[in-house]
Amino acid sequence: MRIRRMFNTPVWGWKTPFDELDRMRGQLDKFSEELEKGLLQRRWSGVFPLINVTEDKDNYQVRAELPGLKTDDLDISATGKTLTVSGERKIPSESKEVNYHRREREAGKFSRIVTLPNQIDPAKVEASLTDGVLTVVLPKAESAKPRQITIS
Repeated sequence: MRIRRMFNTPVWGWKTPFDELDRMRGQLDKFSEELEKGLLQRRWSGVFPLINVTEDKDNYQVRAELPGLKTDDLDISATGKTLTVSGERKIPSESKEVNYHRREREAGKFSRIVTLPNQIDPAKVEASLTDGVLTVVLPKAESAKPRQITIS
């Protein structure tokens, strides 16, 4: 009887041997749903736009997904080792009588700061926005580029 109270497991009274398995499966499903809700909220809250940063010999390239935004909605600045992309995402509002079944697109101001491994040359930074993808090319500063040293 003590074990039943501690672990909330029935000792007798099952209708079939699978009743307890069904109860446990239901609890696991509920736990999984709650866990998924929590993970999705953390993943998406405040993380807009999604960004990829790549590096080659001379440049860093930052690509950001900004669907539906225009160049007028964006502010890009680069200094030292950082790139800042900020702006405002505007989504037309629905009427007050609409009931949402799912709402994943949010409107509002955003800002992402990307810290790069080395110094960049801010005077040579170039940016373009094509099909909702912002591409920023950040040339490395001369002091950050690897030098070929000859052995004498």
